Amino acid sequence: MHKISLFALVLLIVSAIDSIRNLPASAIFGPSLLFFYLFSAIVFLFPISMIAAEFASRFPEEGGVFHWVKKAFGKKWAFVAVWLQWINTVVWYPTFLSFVAGTVAYLFDPKLAQNKGFLLSVILIAFWSLTLVNLKGIRVSVKLNSLCSIAGLLIPMAVLVLLGFFWIIFGQPTHVTFTWDTVFPSFSHSDNWISLIAIMASYVGMELAGVHVTDIQNPQKNFPKAIGLSVIILLITMILGSLAIAVVIPQQDIHLVDGIMQTFTLFFKAFHISWLAPVLALLIIVGSVGGVTNWIISPAKGLFHATEEGFFFPYFAHKNKHHVPARFLILQAVIVSVICTILILSPTINDFYWFFTALSTELYMMMYVLLFMAAMKLGRPSEPFAYHIPKGCRKLSCAIGLVGSFLTIVVGFFPPTGIAVGGLWQYSAYIALGNIILVVPAIVHAMRK
Repeated sequence: MHKISLFALVLLIVSAIDSIRNLPASAIFGPSLLFFYLFSAIVFLFPISMIAAEFASRFPEEGGVFHWVKKAFGKKWAFVAVWLQWINTVVWYPTFLSFVAGTVAYLFDPKLAQNKGFLLSVILIAFWSLTLVNLKGIRVSVKLNSLCSIAGLLIPMAVLVLLGFFWIIFGQPTHVTFTWDTVFPSFSHSDNWISLIAIMASYVGMELAGVHVTDIQNPQKNFPKAIGLSVIILLITMILGSLAIAVVIPQQDIHLVDGIMQTFTLFFKAFHISWLAPVLALLIIVGSVGGVTNWIISPAKGLFHATEEGFFFPYFAHKNKHHVPARFLILQAVIVSVICTILILSPTINDFYWFFTALSTELYMMMYVLLFMAAMKLGRPSEPFAYHIPKGCRKLSCAIGLVGSFLTIVVGFFPPTGIAVGGLWQYSAYIALGNIILVVPAIVHAMRK
């Protein structure tokens, strides 16, 4: 059987997390994004990276959140964890796909990026097409992911950072001022805390590749290496890419859906290379296709493991000839299609985008709470294997990770200013209702006799 190499694994992890579409959402917070990226890395990215690396090395025969949480708390809570991982991605797909659709609009007419009918059509076509690709198996998905990650993620990221550098070098007007007060924000202002939602949303997914641990070459050594390399790439590209956007566009004018192409258009116009706009748009679309490929198959595969253990409906405990949980993928595509139709009912595109980003991040943080608690309960293993969390760091990293996760959950109930998502009580009620609707079924199902 074809095994995933270290290089392919790094690309799989990076493309699942490092998305150019996340940059506008963090760029709207200006120079303070420097602080929040580093703060979030300390309270979340580093702790979850160590835990994912150790679990993959410790349990190389069983990968993914379901098996890891099951070792600590049993099958019921493991099912709740993997449900949270899966349902949050179902909520997240519409935001990611709306970014893809907004980029596609620049191939025809930038005004289409604010046309709900156009966005919805592209979203549905793209998601169902990617679902059909994933039905062909992990080998096809990994090849597609590797190709798309290089062409459509790393290259546009590098171009964005270089253009931002040249923009400053050639004395173009900038909209970012780096002072002590702007880089280190005052936490008395609620919007500064709300920045965590955008930043944390950029970091989730480090554990996703764990479901493929049996398909990885020498997972006990390669998985921890891939995690370390991925963290370095993520921090560099996210911070520099976000700053490139913040430099060229005023914070209040950044579009969440098509902010990347909005930025490239300004860069290209200033440097008289507008002919590059459709080329970059095509590359970004290609990269987005690769990024979403892993998100489609990995959470569904995790929920499939829970179904094999007797949870969820037996009808879905079935794989096709390519060893893919095909019925789960079809169910997932149907639910995503229904959620995406909400786009038509939303007052604005930014409203739709932010609400589902916040809701998805809330659900994912609940899963991470269970994962950090599992790592704390299992304690330091006595068996020798490739990677251990450094001695003396386990409880500290888990405690810090829990603080970061709970903090993100709390600030997720507060609406940002400048985006039409309703008042505090209305917005908080919608977020709470979304959490209840999406979490309660898993808890009831897990606790049944």
